[in-house]
Amino acid sequence: MVSAPVYGDIKPEDDYTHPLGPEQNFNESMYFNFFDNARGFGGFLRIGNRANEKYAEVTLTLYQPNGTVLFNWKRPEIETNDAFDAGGMKFETVEPLVKLRTTYEGHAVSLKDAKQMADPGQAFRQNPHQKVSIDMLHEAVAPVYGQINNERADADPERGFGRAHYEQHMHVTGTVTIDGETTQIDAYGLRDHSWGPRYWQNIYSYRWLTCSFGPELNVMVSEIRRTPEERTQGGVIIRDGKLERIKTIDLDSAFEDERIHHRRMTANLGLESGEQVTLEGLVKGYIPLRNRRAGMVTHIGEGMTEYLCLGRTALGISEYLDQV
Repeated sequence: MVSAPVYGDIKPEDDYTHPLGPEQNFNESMYFNFFDNARGFGGFLRIGNRANEKYAEVTLTLYQPNGTVLFNWKRPEIETNDAFDAGGMKFETVEPLVKLRTTYEGHAVSLKDAKQMADPGQAFRQNPHQKVSIDMLHEAVAPVYGQINNERADADPERGFGRAHYEQHMHVTGTVTIDGETTQIDAYGLRDHSWGPRYWQNIYSYRWLTCSFGPELNVMVSEIRRTPEERTQGGVIIRDGKLERIKTIDLDSAFEDERIHHRRMTANLGLESGEQVTLEGLVKGYIPLRNRRAGMVTHIGEGMTEYLCLGRTALGISEYLDQV
């Protein structure tokens, strides 16, 4: 594994939790996805500490080769922002910006039709639950990229979404055990880390496409609309450790069910060098999630996606957020 260079102002000490800010909606979160291409298996884990609101958001999603999705979401009580350790899930920094460990001990609901999550309460009551144990090591295969000051220091925290944020592509090994049956994982994926004020309702929409094809090729595409009229595009393509910025994105997505559930996409990417690269994706596993606050409902569609780019094929994630 490489000792990862950094594009941006992220420091090794940023790979731990930060002092709790004064904002009521201060959030610090880490997210890890992983996809074992040989097995057609993958998923993601996330902890979002909201210590000023006295709880954490804990999310587990596992996409199985047969189309079943295992899912759990918890809101355990926390008192501090000292660690990512809540609801049976734990993240540990082994070597800053290079190596991290994720573990989980608990249960998840087994969904043959993940669209049942349109009514989470009913989905959790009407479907079987399985015991899940996870122990994985995430090791860098590409540079860190991100910034500490993505938003102005004097910005209204009630409108915040991600003051500090960085991402990194990873090689992932370890085990996932479901009802006593253990699977050895050899996967690739991406992790991110954010801190600062956040409400999920503070942006109109975003499209986030990520895939690690291995050490030779890693891709992240981001299109954010804070309002219907305001659009920010960006991302990276990393080839053999060399990072190139994406400057323009022409994204065409196919949906079902009134443009809510995305099914495929083609992104024509313009790099800062002038090169044009095409990323194509086909959703292989899918779950619709939601976040509710103050009468607003945020839809987040999470798709395990088979990507094709520069002659390479691999699994990754496509995440589509919309206010509905």
